[in-house]
Amino acid sequence: MSQSFYITTPLYYVNDQPHIGSSYTTLIVDIISMYRRMKGDDVFFLTGTDEHGQKVQQAAEKNGITPREHCDIYAIRFQELWSYFNLSNDDFIRTTESRHVKVVQHVLQMLFDKGEIYKDSYEGWYSIADELFISEKDHEEGNHRDVRRISETNYYFKMSTYQDQLIEYINEHPDFIQPVNRKNEILSFLKQPLKDLCISRPKERLAWGIELPFDSAYVTYVWFDALLNYITAAGYLSDDTKFQTYWPAVHLIGKDILTTHCVYWPTMLMAMGIPLPKTIFAHGWWTSKGQKMSKSLGNFIDMETIQAYCDNVGKDVYRYFMAKEGPLLNDSDFSKERFYQTYNTDLANDFGNLVNRIFKLIKKYYNGKIPLPGNLGKEEQAMKIAAEACQDAIMTHLEKLHVNAIAIEAVAYVTSINKYLEKTEPWKLAKTDPDKAATVLYTALASLRFSAALLYPLLPKKMSEFFTMLNNGDVPGTLMQWQDLHAGRELGEMKALFPRYDMKLLNEE
Repeated sequence: MSQSFYITTPLYYVNDQPHIGSSYTTLIVDIISMYRRMKGDDVFFLTGTDEHGQKVQQAAEKNGITPREHCDIYAIRFQELWSYFNLSNDDFIRTTESRHVKVVQHVLQMLFDKGEIYKDSYEGWYSIADELFISEKDHEEGNHRDVRRISETNYYFKMSTYQDQLIEYINEHPDFIQPVNRKNEILSFLKQPLKDLCISRPKERLAWGIELPFDSAYVTYVWFDALLNYITAAGYLSDDTKFQTYWPAVHLIGKDILTTHCVYWPTMLMAMGIPLPKTIFAHGWWTSKGQKMSKSLGNFIDMETIQAYCDNVGKDVYRYFMAKEGPLLNDSDFSKERFYQTYNTDLANDFGNLVNRIFKLIKKYYNGKIPLPGNLGKEEQAMKIAAEACQDAIMTHLEKLHVNAIAIEAVAYVTSINKYLEKTEPWKLAKTDPDKAATVLYTALASLRFSAALLYPLLPKKMSEFFTMLNNGDVPGTLMQWQDLHAGRELGEMKALFPRYDMKLLNEE
């Protein structure tokens, strides 16, 4: 049954270049969106950039440009990267857009009028790097960088009043925070008294932000501003029909922004009287030799490096690798050896060789035309049943956002086709029982076609090329019946979809 489905990436902060982490989150959201569209859902996929705050102001000052100019430069870099990967996002929001400023100021005024925001003085520790007021304990433990003692008056959101309500909601909605270890982390965090959230910064310290509608001497704290993008893009205040259609959303984020999304954001929505997100899924980190990637450690992988890999074996391969090997549930180690080995094993050896084998046999024994099958035997029926079971399993994994499992499931079915051919040996049958050989090769090709349909969101360009080779009149990106092959139709020109990568070249890159 078709349904509306709204999914978001976090907004990427414009203080740095896109990197492997931001590409991972965005590609996974794109893959989920494509599977959802494949099954007929009405999908709204949002990404964008977070453009206010002290770090943006400081970076702009350092480079002798305005904060707006700085944001324009970096926003374009993200947009260009998503265009490079041919992503299917429906919207790209920037928090400096007027539509978003209007929503932020409306929410601030509404909460202020309701008594949810108050003014108070603060003296304590503040992390410039994280743009966050921190506790004495956090300061002593050294959990934050660039910390200084400040004393100032600000506005606060009564976040603490929603602590019990939030705990109850999390316990009553097991799918709200995923995976379960992230949920447990938030519940552990909520065992301590929740403090109210400072939602302003004085302009004398920070001018680059959205002005408070009730006090022009202040701008909005960057996180209070940025989180509201999810309802801005969904039509809040501007298109009620759209908002009612798509909200609540599914948020895919990195685990480093778990608290802001799973504590700040739901309490803000509770105060506003808006339903909470369906799911907040916080994935792990890409690591290198077991360590979190960072520029300071020298193990950071930028997009220029990734694009070099894509030049070697194709953008689709990077997309596939992200899905199958990525840190959805736990941290995952990235290395070029692992990247190319996955490519060779799953795509060159399994899918690529399977295409070559089937097409060559059909060309040799049936003049390159899809053979006419006889009655399907037990083994052929088993391949059909297995295909349907594979699709059902993939749709189950999709509901849980388990993209790794989707990729593993689809490739396992490809492997089963190879095993079927090894068992039935159509190259021998063609000489002794051509009718049976025709049935076997039809079954193998039908299974391969079905697996290509299931792999399409993971490998859209390569699977589109396969469907062109198949010449069966299929529309890539749709769910297909296992047996819909036009017997007698001539196959298209065969090409090597996944040429094997020579691992000896690794040390030359």
